[in-house]
Amino acid sequence: MRLCLLQLLWISGHACAGGGPLGIDHEWALDQSGIWARKYQLDLAYGVVAAEVGGALWLGNDNELGHTLWQTMDASVISGISAQILKYAFSRARPYQGNNPNKWFQGSCCQSFPSGEVTLQASFVTPIIANYARSDPWVWALEALPILDGIARLKSQAHWQTDVIAGWALGSGLGYWSTTRETPFLVQIMPHGISVGWSKSF
Repeated sequence: MRLCLLQLLWISGHACAGGGPLGIDHEWALDQSGIWARKYQLDLAYGVVAAEVGGALWLGNDNELGHTLWQTMDASVISGISAQILKYAFSRARPYQGNNPNKWFQGSCCQSFPSGEVTLQASFVTPIIANYARSDPWVWALEALPILDGIARLKSQAHWQTDVIAGWALGSGLGYWSTTRETPFLVQIMPHGISVGWSKSF
């Protein structure tokens, strides 16, 4: 996870200096071609939600991978709500809303900080990495999802560098926290039959 943060900082540092809390925020040139198209950003978000919800419901909490996917759902829901609260609290203008990284507390028009989509990606991959990295180090490759999504959001001029870093930190932190709970929160509050796993019914 530290590698991801370092990579984001490295990417940010290879362009002109800017503003924001770390002094690295600057607008990137608009690029929504190829893999950076908004369609693919949304496909990635929907795909992650479908994978964690579908996998958790199909496998159930008693299955090792199913348990991990219930943890990812915990992390995604809680970090998503947290990100939205922070967006309203800080009401930061996006790059396309004036190209000024120091425009905070602008009201309901502005919800740049943190990046909710990067938060989602980080909250999804972190429990999987935390639970499987020792036995399968290749799962660290999943960090490519928040990195690619972060770059796409920067290229869309929808977020500043610190928005992306904050989203990654929020999703990763709550993703790791979700792995410390023996029983996922959503499993506790849902009817037991939902968390058993549909695969056991067939």
